[in-house]
Amino acid sequence: MKYAYFDGSSGLSGDMILGALLDLGVEPARFKEKMAGLRLPVTIAVRRVRRCGLRAIKVDVRVGQSRPAHRTFADVERLVLRSRFSPAVKDRTMAIFKRLFRAEAKVHGHAFRSTHLHEAGADDALIDIAGSAWLAETLDMGEFRCSPLNVGSGWVKTSHGVLPVPPPAVAELLTGVPVYSAWVESELVTPTGAAIVTTLAGSFTRFPELVYDRIGCGAGGRDFAQAPNVLRVFSGDVRHVRAERRVFVIEATMDDASPQLLAHFIETALAEGALDATLSPVVMKKNRLGTKLTLLAAIDKMDGLIEAVFRETTSIGVRYYPVERRVLARDSQTVRVAGRPVGVKVGSIGGRAVNVQPEYEDCLRASRETRRPVKEIAQRAVGAYFRKR
Repeated sequence: MKYAYFDGSSGLSGDMILGALLDLGVEPARFKEKMAGLRLPVTIAVRRVRRCGLRAIKVDVRVGQSRPAHRTFADVERLVLRSRFSPAVKDRTMAIFKRLFRAEAKVHGHAFRSTHLHEAGADDALIDIAGSAWLAETLDMGEFRCSPLNVGSGWVKTSHGVLPVPPPAVAELLTGVPVYSAWVESELVTPTGAAIVTTLAGSFTRFPELVYDRIGCGAGGRDFAQAPNVLRVFSGDVRHVRAERRVFVIEATMDDASPQLLAHFIETALAEGALDATLSPVVMKKNRLGTKLTLLAAIDKMDGLIEAVFRETTSIGVRYYPVERRVLARDSQTVRVAGRPVGVKVGSIGGRAVNVQPEYEDCLRASRETRRPVKEIAQRAVGAYFRKR
């Protein structure tokens, strides 16, 4: 199974995603044949171009009718469901469109079912979205990641008038995603591109530690002097992607929070995506005893966790800083102890198990049911794991 890491430093759009994925090794003729199954009045052209001296694949979808189609979600659903794509491709296509329609409905104040997509709802967007879903399946992509996105700057003309960059629908779609503006005064992330990447990508981080074997390059429709209008996608075996070493520590100290409140917040922080959450005693100003809350988080979870700290605790300020970390490759298995299932967490180096820990809740349940000590259940679970190997 493969992974894909999108480098969004020059933004991204639906056609750029198609070009980048095609460049990983899918024949254009095969892609066109599959897209013909949507029965749309379009012509698809795939060609090699250069952007700032870099070669890339450009996908052009030419719509046959004079005016772009304006479709509701139900219209799109009928087109996709009658196609001959696999159920997985249909599901992924509709998940992307659902995200897109929800964003449009929210920014324009319309009901979801009555919302019409304009630029993004035309026939070319159907090719972009269904094509991306089909290419992901064809390339056996099991995991998607993306860099922070360069959204550009300035203004863009739309059917709703001249809007600031990022336009409202894009801004809504990228809620919670790290973005920035650099180099180019133009719209760099389109609604279709934003909907695709926020549906596919499981995380948005700076270039992680990975081993890739292919690079695909998809070209946009412009040729900027300042930077190449190219989306790069790096791909390789999912087993060669290491967990991001760079994470952030978030800290807050409090001398007026009850132990019950802080204990509850630990559960809240973990539910919000914290990688770790601890409490430790400290001596604060005027020699008052207090508590230091420490959270470990990936960058894409930081804003939500900081907001939770302010919302759920008595803290009026936090500090945060980046740290590096190394983690073991982890796996989960199930063994049986006294006839009861017990989950076992396994940490490995180079395929060799170096840390085996049974799940406490499973051990506790088995202990209550068998009336045996928890430590005995835990010891037997570890033994069962090694006997099973």
